[in-house]
Amino acid sequence: MTLSHKHTNLLIMSALLGLIALPSMVTPATAQKLDNSSNTDTNPSLNQPNSTSTYPAAPPPKRIDPLPNERDVLEREVETDYRVSNLLGDFAGNLWVGSWRGLSRIDPNTGNIIARISLPNIAIGSLAQDKVGRLWVGNYEGLTRVDPRTNEITAQNLLLPSKRVLSLLIDKRGYLWTGTDSGLVLISPDQGLVMTTVKNLPGVSANAMTLDAEGQLWVGTLDGLVRVNTASGLIMKRIGSLPGSTVQTLAISPEGLIWAGMPNNLLVINPKNGIVLRSVTPLRGRNVTSIRFAQDGSVWVGTTNGLLRLNPNTGALLDRVAGLPSSRVLTLAPDMGNKLWVGTSEGLAWLMPKMDQARPHFGFGRSVK
Repeated sequence: MTLSHKHTNLLIMSALLGLIALPSMVTPATAQKLDNSSNTDTNPSLNQPNSTSTYPAAPPPKRIDPLPNERDVLEREVETDYRVSNLLGDFAGNLWVGSWRGLSRIDPNTGNIIARISLPNIAIGSLAQDKVGRLWVGNYEGLTRVDPRTNEITAQNLLLPSKRVLSLLIDKRGYLWTGTDSGLVLISPDQGLVMTTVKNLPGVSANAMTLDAEGQLWVGTLDGLVRVNTASGLIMKRIGSLPGSTVQTLAISPEGLIWAGMPNNLLVINPKNGIVLRSVTPLRGRNVTSIRFAQDGSVWVGTTNGLLRLNPNTGALLDRVAGLPSSRVLTLAPDMGNKLWVGTSEGLAWLMPKMDQARPHFGFGRSVK
């Protein structure tokens, strides 16, 4: 007992002199109960441990672009698409403008906007007017019929092989041919009913359509051209193995020849035998998106890199149009109000004879908010 008492006194004396550190009197860490209700980090600098960090070695997280304060601006820019994808002159001399911001009707003489029509889907892919003046609008959610007298929708969401409508055409009997990315359909415009579906269309996607001199339908697809009998819906001829394969736009010349716009050239084809007569020299290697013949005999050709006017007989370049809102031309409407109207990826423009360059229509570009 005496030695133990002396040993205790020695420990106390050593502790007072700083020679020995007394053990902690709290319970071990593994037995502690943490109280999360108290705020122990009011001063973080006083709570930093002296031990080495145990975080795994890894690079810092990547920066997220754009920064949060920039995202709202970017999202507003992305959701606004100013492309004018279709133009159509109607029986009354008006010009219908199909854009990715909606459907509008303008006076081509003055450029004044007569009406803007609200549609269930504004990504317009094609336009057509039937024999009694009703407007048909193909969009990426189906097909819509509009009464131009009241600007009201009178039919929509017909039974189609696909809701993505790419092309529309009224045949000589007055029936509506509807081209989708999954096939071709014949519709009665009056009843709005599907009459015939062309199954197993070679090339699948009906990108563009035109009528030949005999009133038969030519369809541009992902794999060439297909001729369809408009009375029976049966396939009459197929022209494949074309340079570039995909036909994006079609037109029939006054002589009855097929002009086919491809991603890399412009071909002139004899519809009777399917022979490619020539590849138009100025368009070789260029992405052709629109072809329209003008009343003066020339042909306008829109591409993803500019607008050209050609002599259709020789293929000679007559004009190259400057001043467009964008060099990416999507659609053309010549001889409307003594003007050529041009739909581009950045809005609508117009050009009159002897003008040095095109002028933008300020109702359909980025100037509109």
